[in-house]
Amino acid sequence: MDFRQEIDVYLKKTGFGSFSPKAFLFDMDGVLYDSMPFHAKAWTEAFSHVGVLFDEYSVYKNEGRTGKTTVNEAFTAQLHREATDDEIQRIYADKAAIFMSISKTNPMPFAKEVLTALQAAGKKIVLVTGSGQKSLISKLNETYPTIFSPENMVTSFDVKYGKPNPEPYLMALQKAGVQPNEAIVIENAPLGVQAGVGAGIFTIALNTGILRDEDLANEGANVVLPSMKDLYNLLPTILEL
Repeated sequence: MDFRQEIDVYLKKTGFGSFSPKAFLFDMDGVLYDSMPFHAKAWTEAFSHVGVLFDEYSVYKNEGRTGKTTVNEAFTAQLHREATDDEIQRIYADKAAIFMSISKTNPMPFAKEVLTALQAAGKKIVLVTGSGQKSLISKLNETYPTIFSPENMVTSFDVKYGKPNPEPYLMALQKAGVQPNEAIVIENAPLGVQAGVGAGIFTIALNTGILRDEDLANEGANVVLPSMKDLYNLLPTILEL
């Protein structure tokens, strides 16, 4: 993979005259935390309680949606109707309770090294997550102290549409005070990739789960890497830009 060549492809597609990354916009689950296996189990079990089949691959494919949208998509596909507000609240609460009972919220290997290197280089860092679980978000301050605060976070509470709509990443650009060609999105989900690309941002996908590389590439990811370690190894090249 020739990173500089991928930048040229990005510039041709977007029409920007230059690429100078000043901000890095990180998804959370599957990027900063190795938490997706627990989310997958929690969603599949919560849906099974209401007679809806939702396998783990579907969880990975739908990662990034808000809880409300996830429930409605499943209900529309299988029950041919939208879920009521009460159903959405009960299913999401069930999912959250299951997740909390099984989750270990392990930091993604090399995530801290990546964040620390970017912070040392003076780059802006913004969290962009579809999650609204306060317990996991508060865990950020324990795992990655001095990196995140409400001012550099976009969560499900901040957006109307959520991923795959570009709204979360457009909001992240505003928080960082940069243009699309001055940022890089770090994602692991197809819908997150859609959102980053839709916002006109160079998007690196980390395939840290059970998806196929093409699931991410087909959504427009400019680069697909197998791990956070590979991103860490690529950082010197990125920071030279």
